[in-house]
Amino acid sequence: MRIMGLDYGSKTVGVAISDALCLTAQGIETIERKEENKLRRTCARIEELVREYEVGRIVLGFPKHMNNDVGERALKSLEFQTMLERRTKLEVVMWDERLTTVAAERVLMESGVRRENRKKYVDQIAAVFILQGYLDSMSMDGE
Repeated sequence: MRIMGLDYGSKTVGVAISDALCLTAQGIETIERKEENKLRRTCARIEELVREYEVGRIVLGFPKHMNNDVGERALKSLEFQTMLERRTKLEVVMWDERLTTVAAERVLMESGVRRENRKKYVDQIAAVFILQGYLDSMSMDGE
């Protein structure tokens, strides 16, 4: 069973997938949409990837505020969680994603990726950080 990691944003969803042993996360794509509330194609693409990679669980970034409050973006993520669970019939685990986008930006800058090209990859790399954090916690918990 593989695990999928998602970084859900207002116009994009970064997607990462674990290896078969659930040890490492790799970015696979960024799903883009024209409008925030137009999720039909986004969900359809996620369902395709779930089948293609034989995913058994999804980890969705939970964007809490630094003071641990749940804001508007986090509430939208919870709605997306419900939609994904209904459509995929998989468990969708919420995972604290604070500072993953900042870390992804830093990695891209340090790798020499030009500013105009970073936007293409930042959500995908944030999804990798979300999923890798979850995978590391699983290995520490002995799952």
